[in-house]
Amino acid sequence: MLRVDREQVMAYRVAAHGLHRAAADPATLAVFDLGVQDNQRGSVPVALAARVTDPIASGSLADDPQWTLAWTHRGAPHVHRGGDMSGVVSALVPLDEADAVARMGWQRGQVAGAGMPATEALHTAARAIREVVTAPMVKGAVSAAVTAIIPPGLSTWCRGCRATHIMEQLMRLAAPHGGVRLEPGATPATLAPMAPRPRASTTPRPDAAREVALAYLVLHGPATPADVAGFVGTTRATVAERMWPPGLAEVLVDGRPAFLPADCLSTLENPPEPTPVRLLPPLDPLVQGRDRDLLVPERALHKEIWKILGNPGVVLADGEIVGTWRAKAAGRARLGLTIAPFHPLGPACRASVAGEAERVAAARGYPDVTITWSP
Repeated sequence: MLRVDREQVMAYRVAAHGLHRAAADPATLAVFDLGVQDNQRGSVPVALAARVTDPIASGSLADDPQWTLAWTHRGAPHVHRGGDMSGVVSALVPLDEADAVARMGWQRGQVAGAGMPATEALHTAARAIREVVTAPMVKGAVSAAVTAIIPPGLSTWCRGCRATHIMEQLMRLAAPHGGVRLEPGATPATLAPMAPRPRASTTPRPDAAREVALAYLVLHGPATPADVAGFVGTTRATVAERMWPPGLAEVLVDGRPAFLPADCLSTLENPPEPTPVRLLPPLDPLVQGRDRDLLVPERALHKEIWKILGNPGVVLADGEIVGTWRAKAAGRARLGLTIAPFHPLGPACRASVAGEAERVAAARGYPDVTITWSP
């Protein structure tokens, strides 16, 4: 059995995530096998600027039909390859009732009181969304129209909206099954039919779900069923019993067992040197790994990186997360970046950060950038 330490795992992940910047075509990046989360405008182009040879301007993704933005894993917005959407939607069909309940996340208690199984609630909402969204519609209009035709138990009073409407998490989880995507960059949030529109299906697809688990293990391995469950938003038992892919090798990471696809073992054993300095956006794929103690051993720093709202970007250097960064526009031509290192960075690293800041600005459509170093 292969025994590795944390530093080897981090070097492996830097390579698996394409952070050595060897790709010219973003569609070839392995991170899109899972999708790239896009909670903050401009985050996906910044994630790509850290990985591809030429920065991707923020407007280019919105204009490119090869990409689809949709609520997928955990109901969060992710950018996927458009050609992958049929498989992505199939992988999101709950494998059983326990899986459906778990995926409801923070609203599982409300869904449990709806008077129907969670699986039925999901597919009932999906049918309603498919019926309502036949052209681009703002989210509020979709919610109102869907609420009018679903059973009352699937709606709840929203203090913020001061209205009764379909449960938020249920709507997000149901939207892809209704063949509905998000319009990139639209404010307010706007839903539209996918093109082509995937067929509605209520049939569980363990094979498709296993592909999600496999993609997670390639990118974030060595990992455990609990890690995969955290990413998917389901239970450890569901992953272990229904989603766990074949062809895995057990590895000891600092003495703890974890798993990796067998064909990735050679890279893990001898990973490339993790030398790049990169500025990764909030919720970048690298920080989506559920083993946060491995990513950042100092637990006191976790609250600086993973927040309930308003996550910062992170500074990556020599295979370690060494600080955070935030951006603020200064007019239309200049982007200001504030860098907050966790410990003093040497002159060479600081110079590399400055170069990466220029790429971040270009990705977000700003011709100029200024840097402020936080003490």
